[in-house]
Amino acid sequence: MSITDLPLVNACLNSLSVIFLSVGFCMIRKGNKVAHRNAMISAFVTSTIFLASYLTYHFFAGRTEFRNPAWFRPIYLVLLLTHTILAIVVVPMILMSLNRAWRERWELHKKIARWTWPVWMYVSVTGVLIYLLLYQIFPQK
Repeated sequence: MSITDLPLVNACLNSLSVIFLSVGFCMIRKGNKVAHRNAMISAFVTSTIFLASYLTYHFFAGRTEFRNPAWFRPIYLVLLLTHTILAIVVVPMILMSLNRAWRERWELHKKIARWTWPVWMYVSVTGVLIYLLLYQIFPQK
């Protein structure tokens, strides 16, 4: 594996996070707390590995720039901006949600998790979309 393989690895990790987040959501709706806990821990571990891989890639590969097609660039930049801002915001939200669950402070956990889950899902889904736009749909040359 080389550094150029990491964007695909990152997209796969984000996709796994989406799956784990979806399973976690479904399981808590069904009242299966153990399955919910396991899915959410899996989403957290997957997202943590993603972050390490993402930082490694950009440390060695530098900045990625979307140039073409020019007509789509503003749309891409809005997507990237919202993704980036929410990716920063969601980290403390995830840690707070996990901490409250760990301490079994369920009411407080529910209050933050209602906001954490959709933001985390948005960040994970848009991470995959950004990969597809940069490397599959409009490969930058």
